[in-house]
Parts: sequence; C-alpha cells; structure tokens
Amino acid sequence: MSSSVSGTSGGLAYRVLARKYRPKSFAELIGQDALVRTLTNAIHSGRIAQAFMLTGVRGVGKTTTARIIARALNCTGPDGTGGPTVTPCGVCDNCRAIAEDRHVDVMEMDAASHTGVDDIREIIDGVRYAPVSARYKLYIIDEVHMLSKSAFNALLKTLEEPPAHVKFVFATTEIRKVPVTVLSRCQRFDLRRVDAQVLKEHFTRITGLEGAGIEPDAASLIARAADGSVRDGLSLLDQAIALAAGTVTAQQVRDMLGLADRSKVIDLFEAAVSAKPAEAMDILSDLHRVGADPVVILQDLLDLVHNLTRLKVVPDSANDPGLPEAERTRGAALSAKLGMPALTRAWQLLLKGLGEVQAAPVPQQALEMVIVRLSYAADMPTPGDLIRQFQNLQNGGGQGGQGGGSAPRGPGGGPVAVGGSAVRAVAQAQPSPQPVAQPVQTVAVAVADEERVAMPRDFRTLVQVFAEKREGALYGHLTGSVHLVRLEPGRLELRLTTLAPSTLPNRVGQLLTEWTGQRWVVIVSDAPGEPTLIQQEQAAQRRALEEAEAHPVVRAVLDAFPGAKITDVRDLKAAVEAEPQVADDGENPDLMVMQQDDGVYYPLDDEGDF
Repeated sequence: MSSSVSGTSGGLAYRVLARKYRPKSFAELIGQDALVRTLTNAIHSGRIAQAFMLTGVRGVGKTTTARIIARALNCTGPDGTGGPTVTPCGVCDNCRAIAEDRHVDVMEMDAASHTGVDDIREIIDGVRYAPVSARYKLYIIDEVHMLSKSAFNALLKTLEEPPAHVKFVFATTEIRKVPVTVLSRCQRFDLRRVDAQVLKEHFTRITGLEGAGIEPDAASLIARAADGSVRDGLSLLDQAIALAAGTVTAQQVRDMLGLADRSKVIDLFEAAVSAKPAEAMDILSDLHRVGADPVVILQDLLDLVHNLTRLKVVPDSANDPGLPEAERTRGAALSAKLGMPALTRAWQLLLKGLGEVQAAPVPQQALEMVIVRLSYAADMPTPGDLIRQFQNLQNGGGQGGQGGGSAPRGPGGGPVAVGGSAVRAVAQAQPSPQPVAQPVQTVAVAVADEERVAMPRDFRTLVQVFAEKREGALYGHLTGSVHLVRLEPGRLELRLTTLAPSTLPNRVGQLLTEWTGQRWVVIVSDAPGEPTLIQQEQAAQRRALEEAEAHPVVRAVLDAFPGAKITDVRDLKAAVEAEPQVADDGENPDLMVMQQDDGVYYPLDDEGDF
C-alpha cells in the first residue's frame, strides 16, 4: 500500500488524505511529543505495560497510535531477527500485515458495535493461546467506553493479569465513562489537541506532496477550523484542494467554510465600538451578500475581542505566529484605543448575543440587533465614569457643562439608558443636592419602637427570639447545630457543626440587626465553645432522672414494682403554671410520674403513695 497513490489511475480507488498520510511510525506523529517520548523510552528499556489507555478528542491519533504500537512491538526487521523497536521497518511480514489490517494476532474491535459481555468472552478465550506468528498478541479496542458494565467486569481479571504474550490497547474519547477499576490497570496517555501552527505546517507540506499549492492564510483558516484535530483538518484540506483545482486561496476557504473576511470582521467591530451603527449595518449587509454565516461572524468577533484583550494584557502576544496577520497589523492600534472596560463589555454583549443568534428564527436579524446594541453601548460610560460624573454633579461641577456634569449620551444624542432608566444631569444649581449613590454597608435597620426586640441577655433568650419570629429553620440550627463561644451585646461568636449551613452567620446577624435596631456581628470561631442547647437539655434531663432514682421513696417504689421505670421528672411549680388542675394547692414540691408495665401512668405524692 504505497503512499504515492493520488488518484484513480491504474484502477486503484482514490484514498482520502486522512488515510493516505496516516502516520506509520512514532516519528511521523505530530503534536504528541510527550506520548512519543514515553513510549520510546519504554520500548528501549523493555518496560512495556500490559495495557495502554489512549484518550483525546476525535482525530488526534488514538487508533493510529495503537497500530503503531502493534507494529513497534511485533517488528522483526528486514532480516527477521529484530526485536521491539520504535522505528518499525515496514518491510517485514508482521509490519506489512498489520499495516494492511490482516494480521491474525492483532485484533481490532469497535466497542461501539460490540458492547456485550459475549464479545469480551471471545477475547478472554483467545488470550489463552499463544500468537500464531507475532511476538505479542494485541487487542485494540476502540471507543472502549461504549462497553457495558458487565463487559467491563468480565474483562477486569484478564486485564490485571494477562499472559506475557498479550497486550491491550484501548482508545476512547470519553475517559470519564471508563470505570476506574479499568483505568487503574492501564498506562494512560492523554493525546493533546494539535497546535494550530503545527497543523498549518503539516497541511502546507501535504499540499505540496499532492502537487498543489496553498496560501499561508488559507492553511491558517483550515488549521483553525480543525480545532486541534488532524483528521478533521485533512478532510477540509481534501475538500479545499478539490475546490481550488490548483492553488488553495484564503478566499476559497472562506467561501467553503462560510467564514467572513478577517479584515471585514475587524472593520465591523471597529465601526460598532466607534458608535457608528449605520456603517456597521453596511458592513453586515456586505458579509451577508457573500454568504457569511451569522453565527460564524459572531464567533469571529468574540475571537477578535479575545485577541485584542490578550494584546492589551500581554503585548508580546503580537509576536505569536498563530495570530492572524490582519490582527497582528491592526490589532495593536485598536487594542491601545480601547480600554479594558470597553473590551470586557463587548465580550459580554457578544457572548450573550451568540446564544440569541443561535436560537433566533432569523439569525441575520438577531445579529444586526446585537451589533446595534454594541454600537449604542460603546458611548455608554463605565460604572466608574458614572460615579465620577455623579460626584462632580453633587459638588456643583455639572453646571454650565463643566466637568462631568453633562449626561452621558448615545449616538442618537439622547440620554443613555442605564439599568432601565435615563440618566440626566441637572443643569441648574441645587442648594443641597441629594446623594445619588451610596456605598454598600452593613448598617442597623431602623424599626418601630413597638416592634423592636429587647437586647437578649443570654444565648437561650436570643435563640427563643427566632422561635417567636417564626424562623423555624434557623431556630432548629441554633439549638442543635452551633456551639456558643462568646456573647456580647451586638457580638455573637459561634462554632458551627457540619450540619449548620454556611449562610447561617450572615442570616442571623441580618435578622438580629433588623429586630433589635442595633448592628450585630456574627463571627465563626474554631474554639470548642459550650455544648449545644439540645445537648444541655439532654444533660439536665439525665441529671434529673438520676436524682429522682436516688430518692429513697422512689427507690422503694421501684423495688416494689419490678419493671417500673422513671420516664419523666417535672417541676411542680412549672406544671401548676402550665396546667393548674394538676396542682394540689401547691403542697407537693415535685411531681413524679411512674410507668407500670401495663402502660398506665400514676402520680406519686410525698409519701410515695399513688
């Protein structure tokens, strides 16, 4: 299978560039230096893993790398005596059979169409037998993430302890879908997207080998459209060569991909940020006539804004060879002209507009509305400029059109809409102008005297306020999820448990400030603090039960009635206040309740009688 086949002459069918120029050795792989270096060292040192996991986006060389590994491990050299090598000879029987996909010991399976456990059982049965003619028996499973859960489980034991003559090579674009039990048994390689500059050079070289020519800008456009995928780029290059029938030009590639002229995109952006909507509409009409896709135009505008922002932040990026020539020559001046607030605002408007254009029934109309919005926003002052203008206005600097007193105006001469309302500066003097903007602060909220809550004297009282104010969730967390460290008027220091929400301190401080009319600060501390209120109540209940059980009368009752137990101890005075009918003229200091085995409760008097 010679790489010199370029057409249908001689009765051979045409092979697309992606297959014709498929790498046959590690030296021909582009953009994967880390993988090549690791595998080269592993083969030289004999440290060859039992299984390899190759992951990356489509078209970066996963399956190609798997086949190169198969050839490298099984190559015997021209004389048939060679061992594993990083430079397969390509002439021995094993190399030629693997290259032609007919080697009996190198089995390639597509997991997308063989997902079941029965397919894996065939592999498990086959690994027991030695290779027929090769040094290693290799199983290449493409898109391995498509295997079913039972298929993965069936493969685990064999994958962990395969015979010495068996190697596995897996390829996937969805590494997260592969079980960690499989990943832990493999040597993983992440194949990177190929850099645009590397792709450009690769496409230029292949075009020359095909007997055609390509302009540098055309190669750059194809490399950008490939988005790091060699296969995608070669498919586009194949189409471009067929379209050009000679030298591939940048204009032909733009027409083929529906791209806009880069200089036209810069003209469009410059007209929009210069508040010239009419000029921007004319440029948009020209782009529409030549067939530029509205979505692609917006994507190019976003790319332009990103490059201009990089030029502003990192001026040396102008020397990046991957930067389009039009942006390299005009970008520096345009970047210096625009401030960072204008660039970030343009980015936000275009990014939001991209979703609108993609969802609009008529994308061209949506694109025009985005450009009009960008044009009118260009004259809108930044928040910092607005604050300075308002401050000048308050200080009297806005009179007579001096300083920042004049209202910001858009291209139409009207006031600029800010937050849904027009901002107008007052031309005449005002004796005591009201402040327009106030800094955001945490201040005490004024409440009516009859609604104001008294300053809590202790933490339990403070928590009870939340129950009275019907803040049930906060009340529950304050009683059981926080430990009091320190309490002072206006200052609360707490240690939160894992059950307490992170927003609790801010919410508690806000509500206390609102209810008491005084500013409260709630601080989260690492100090141990007191037990929670629920823990304190439980401890008090345990002490009461222990004291009651130690009472001689109660002890006698418990002895007289085996199986009886104390379920509750209540203060009689509190019981009288809650339920007066239970009291006996206040003579009984304590009310003890006993539970018999029959489930009936009996009150006890001072003498221990029922």
